[in-house]
Amino acid sequence: MTTTRKLWLGLAVLLLASFSVLLWVGKEVHQQAPPLPDAVVTTQGATLYTRADIELGREVWQSIGGQQLGSIWGHGALVAPDWSADWLHREADAMLELLARDEGAPSFAALDAERQAALKARVQAEERRNTWNADSRTITVSPLRAQAMEVVARHYDSLFSNDPATHALRVTYAMREDTIPEMEHRRAVTAFFWWTSWAAAAERPGHSVSYTQNWPYDPLVGNRPSGTALIWSVFSVLFLILGIGLIGWYHAVQSHKESPAVPPEHDPLAAFKPTPSMKATAKYFWTVMGLFLVQILLGATTAHFQVEGQQAYGFALANVLPYSITRTWHTELAVLWIATAWLATGLYMAPVIGGREPKFQRLGVNFLWVCLLVIVVGSFAGQWFAVMDKMGLKYNFWFGHQGWEYTDLGRFWQIFLFIGLMLWLFLVGRALMPAIRRRDETSHIVGLLFLSTIAIGLLYGAGLMWGEHTHIAMVEYWRWWVVHLWVEGFFEVFATAVIGYLFVRLGLLRVHSATVNMLFATIVFMAGGVLGTLHHLYFTGTTTAVIALGASFSALEVVPLALIGLEAYDNWRKQHAAPWMARYRWPIMFFVAVSFWNLVGAGLFGFLVNTPIALYYMQGLNLTPLHGHTALMGVYGMLGIGLMLFCLRGIKPEAEWREGWLKGAFWTLNIGLSLMALLTLLPLGVLQLNAALDHGYWFARSEHFMNQPLVHLLVWMRVPGDSLFAVGALLTSVFVASLWLAPRRSPKGAVLPQAARESA
Repeated sequence: MTTTRKLWLGLAVLLLASFSVLLWVGKEVHQQAPPLPDAVVTTQGATLYTRADIELGREVWQSIGGQQLGSIWGHGALVAPDWSADWLHREADAMLELLARDEGAPSFAALDAERQAALKARVQAEERRNTWNADSRTITVSPLRAQAMEVVARHYDSLFSNDPATHALRVTYAMREDTIPEMEHRRAVTAFFWWTSWAAAAERPGHSVSYTQNWPYDPLVGNRPSGTALIWSVFSVLFLILGIGLIGWYHAVQSHKESPAVPPEHDPLAAFKPTPSMKATAKYFWTVMGLFLVQILLGATTAHFQVEGQQAYGFALANVLPYSITRTWHTELAVLWIATAWLATGLYMAPVIGGREPKFQRLGVNFLWVCLLVIVVGSFAGQWFAVMDKMGLKYNFWFGHQGWEYTDLGRFWQIFLFIGLMLWLFLVGRALMPAIRRRDETSHIVGLLFLSTIAIGLLYGAGLMWGEHTHIAMVEYWRWWVVHLWVEGFFEVFATAVIGYLFVRLGLLRVHSATVNMLFATIVFMAGGVLGTLHHLYFTGTTTAVIALGASFSALEVVPLALIGLEAYDNWRKQHAAPWMARYRWPIMFFVAVSFWNLVGAGLFGFLVNTPIALYYMQGLNLTPLHGHTALMGVYGMLGIGLMLFCLRGIKPEAEWREGWLKGAFWTLNIGLSLMALLTLLPLGVLQLNAALDHGYWFARSEHFMNQPLVHLLVWMRVPGDSLFAVGALLTSVFVASLWLAPRRSPKGAVLPQAARESA
């Protein structure tokens, strides 16, 4: 059996085993999710909330932005509190105050230390006692807790209205006035928030940890990290060290087995004439730059809300574009413009690889582009109408705002996008088919590319696996299939195959070594990537198995990044392989940037928040967007730009590139992203972490912490990095536009950059 066949077999076995375990975990999550009661009652028989209240509250919460306005169980936006942690601590504080007054004290603070300790112990027992009755499907609370719940509910009723008493808090949380106008809906939201906080403290039957594995950290209610989190964090580090050792050994063994390829004297792709459908992908790249610029503008607006709350330099922006809308569009556009660049690359490369233009291919490419625009405009309009309370709950799930970060699109638009991906799969697949049938030396690379194309098309369907009333734990399970497996998993395999094929066609890699390296890289990545999805689910009402599997396999995701410097150097060296390679200097430089941010953003900052014990304290603090920004933009964004530039070189082969613009774009994008991370996200995240360790998670997300002058200063420190980054995006956009609006051509038609002419 050949090495290639062994690797294919290993990949097949790995994927089958990994997805089998992942589906088994899904069954466990479904069976052991925190129960939704039919009623929440007092020991005296009074009904406080019903299941209908809790489900209505979730619908209302989703319609105002859901995870884009504060967070639940640590997932969501960072300016407003985590509502689960906030309710939990406020309820415990309210019980302490009520008990103190019962003892004749004016406040809990007026009691001596001994009485305070006794009351804290009573409150802790109250919060951790699980009174769920499976037979009656009710949760029973004491009159004391019912009183405390009413106190917190009144606070939230005021906060989500236009009550002047909580105006300052709404400004701090970047909430618009009258976020939830209807009193009935505000009461329902309190039911949903209470249930999420109950699951965070009530001990799972037969265990000494809560349904959320004792998250969030709050000593007042007895929420401390479990032994499981610590044990599996240690094993996670051990698996990482073992994996790095094994991959280092493999690299040392394989590195000298085959001599390097000898590049041809001329660019093998220079003579390839782009087909009509390949030229039609140009509009996708124009769209990429448009979406990128809008995303940056919305990102700056979202960041500014953290300073002024409801305004932008005196203009009442929250009345037109509330924070939850700007953040929704900012996060969605990040995925959309990157995915569009990659999808367009697939449409461009398929005829190159297949060697022919299928009938009506250009029509399909153009039609898919129109569908993309309709989806963006339609879904964004629906989200705005939902958040502004102009749609109503009846249609919100289908056409409005689903409230789940990165998967906020209404269900109709999700289905539309899924159909669009099926069309993309059809267009790319039919163009690749001749290459698949040829069964030549590149067939394995083409096969990997085709299989990743199928996975990209189908895996987005995971976003259709939940319904309007599916349990939140199961929604989170399927949501991370989309966010982690779809974006971070098979898109990366697709990009690896495309880049490998390009380098083979350029004569920079031998086919056999490229095939073996790509299959091996895919195996290594997927070994941790599939089950590594579970590290997002440590504290979302799941079981100990999720922590064990997530910690073990997510550590393996970092393993290939240990040798990323070798990949970066190898890519950088390719631009000097032959004089004509200067034509591809900037695409390759962006691939080098991908390697750098893979090491720093995905590797260093990723492992910082990866282990259970680390994420227990850091989830939902600014250390998680530190990883998110540097990985999403640094890795996938830079990769999208690099792939786009490769395609543009073929679409406009006669154009002389303005090297200075690309050089400026490259460095301002990378320096700007670095400053954003180092001047704001990292120091702010460390300060929050310290506050969480000292006082509890609730404090690190509270108005007391976020209103500090130092925090505001750190937010303003984003301006230099954000500004540089925006300049880089503008330079990239101007460069792309110039290829059509002000092209430069040499007298001979085929122009090399200045560096290439000097080398020649």
